[in-house]
Amino acid sequence: MAESESSAEKLARLEALNDQALQGGGAARIEKQHAAGKLTARERIELLVDPGSFVEIDRLVTHRCRDFGMEKNKVPGDGVVTGWALVDGRKICLYAQDFTVVGGSLSSAHAAKICKLMDLAMKIGAPIVGLNDSGGARIQEGVESLAGYADIFLRNTLASGVVPQLSAIMGPCAGGAVYSPSITDFVVMVENSSYMFITGPEVTKTVTGEEVTKEQLGGAKTHASKSGVCHLTAADDQAALLALRELLSYLPSNNTADPPRIPTDQPADRDVPELDEMVPTASSKPYDIKNIVKAVVDDGKLFEIHPSYAQNIVVGFARVDGRSVGVVANQPMVLAGCLDIHASIKAARFVRFCDCFNIPLITFVDVPGFLPGTVQEYGGIITHGAKLLYAFAEATVPKITVITRKAYGGAYDVMASKHIRADYNLAFPTAEIAVMGPEGAVNIVYRREIQAAEDSEATRAEFVSQYRDKFANPYKAAELGFVDEVIAPRTLRRRLAVGLEVLADKAESLPRKKHGNIPL
Repeated sequence: MAESESSAEKLARLEALNDQALQGGGAARIEKQHAAGKLTARERIELLVDPGSFVEIDRLVTHRCRDFGMEKNKVPGDGVVTGWALVDGRKICLYAQDFTVVGGSLSSAHAAKICKLMDLAMKIGAPIVGLNDSGGARIQEGVESLAGYADIFLRNTLASGVVPQLSAIMGPCAGGAVYSPSITDFVVMVENSSYMFITGPEVTKTVTGEEVTKEQLGGAKTHASKSGVCHLTAADDQAALLALRELLSYLPSNNTADPPRIPTDQPADRDVPELDEMVPTASSKPYDIKNIVKAVVDDGKLFEIHPSYAQNIVVGFARVDGRSVGVVANQPMVLAGCLDIHASIKAARFVRFCDCFNIPLITFVDVPGFLPGTVQEYGGIITHGAKLLYAFAEATVPKITVITRKAYGGAYDVMASKHIRADYNLAFPTAEIAVMGPEGAVNIVYRREIQAAEDSEATRAEFVSQYRDKFANPYKAAELGFVDEVIAPRTLRRRLAVGLEVLADKAESLPRKKHGNIPL
C-alpha cells in the first residue's frame, strides 16, 4: 500500500496548483496581452480594488469538456478570476475574464463561477463589477456554453434594481456575450482595444455587403456616440478602472442603502453671484448648461454619463453638501436643448437608475419642446418621449426641478414638472413657462389681427411683446403653485442643499402592482 502524502507534500501540491492558476495561460500569452496594450485579469483587479483586499474564490475550478482534446487543456480558474474586495472601503463582488486562458472563452464551468459570484452579491447586497475580455462562447462545449450565457443573463435581470451592476469591456465582446453587459447599469469601454457587436465584420459583409472594420462596427467611440450602448470610454485599461472606482463612489451598495455622503469643506449656503448673469436674457442665445450645474455642486465636479451621446441632454452624478445626486439637464448648446428620440431614451434610463438606488434627482430645464420632423415622428418620438415622462412620473426619490429659461409645451410637463410629482420646483426670473414661444403663439392667436393690420410686422412685434410680458415668465406658474419659488439665481446652491435635507426622509410609493408597462 502506497504511503499517504505528508503534510509538506500536501502543501507543496496546493502551492503548485495556486502557482499554475496565477500564471493563467503562461508567460508567452501574458506577454502577448501586454504587447496589445492590455493588462491581465489579475493586474486589472489589483488596480481596481483597495490594496490587499481581494479574496478569490473558485481559483481551482476547471472545465469538464473531453471533446476536441480539451481534456489536455485545463488551467485552474478556467479563464475567469472571481471574488470579492473593497473599493474605498466598501465591498464589491467582481469577476475578470482572462484572455490568456483559451481566449477568455466562456465554458459551463466559467459561467458557473460567475453565476455563483452573482448569487453571493445578491445575498450580501454588494455591487457586481464585470471586467469583460473574452473570445465568446467556447465552441468545443456547444450548447453548454450557450446555457452558461443564459444563466448569467437571468441573474443580470434578477439583480437589476437590487444591486448596481457595472461592466468594463476591455477586449472582445461579441455575439451572445454582449447581452450581459447591455443588461447591466453602466458600460465602460477601452478605446482601440475593445469592441462589442452581435455579428462581426465578416458576417456583416456576407449578409449585407457592407465592408466595415471592427472599430467602425463596434468600437468604443462608435458605441459611445452612435448607439449609446457605451456610457463611458477610457484611453486605456488603467483609466477605465479608475472610472469604475469613481462611478462606484456615487452609488449605494444596494437598493436598501443610501448613497455614501462625502464630507465637503464647501458651505452649503454659499451664494454663487456669477449665476445671476449666466443665463442669457435673449431666449434664442445658447449657453452651456454644464456651467450652471458645476457652479452649484460640490467642487464643481460633474461626473457625466453618456457625454458623447445625445448631447442635447446632459446626465451625470454630482454632490451637493456631500450628498450624491443625479443630474438631468437640457443643453441649449445642442439642438437648442430640444428633446429628441435619443435624448429621451438616454435620460429615461438614467432617471430610472437613480430611482432604483435612492439617488435624488435634480433637473435643470431649458427646453423649447420636442424636435420636429419626419425623422423623429417616423422613429417613434411619441413613444420614446413618453419613456422619459414615465420615468420621471414613476420615480419616488426626492426630485428637485430648476427652470432656468424656456419650458414650453409638453416638454415642460415631461421635464420633472410639479404635475408629475416633483417635490420642489424652482425657477429663475429668466424662466419662460408657456405652451409655446411668443412668436409661434402670436402667429396662431393673433393671426387675423396681424393679417388685417396695415403694418403687419409692427403689429406682430407688439403682440409678441405683450405675450412675452404676460406669459413668457415664471410668475403665472408661481401664482398657480406649479413653481414653489422664483429665486435669485445666486441662491440656488443653498436652495438645493436645503431641499435635499428636507426631502431626505421622503416616503412615497406606487400603487400595488407587479410592475408597470413602460412604453418600450
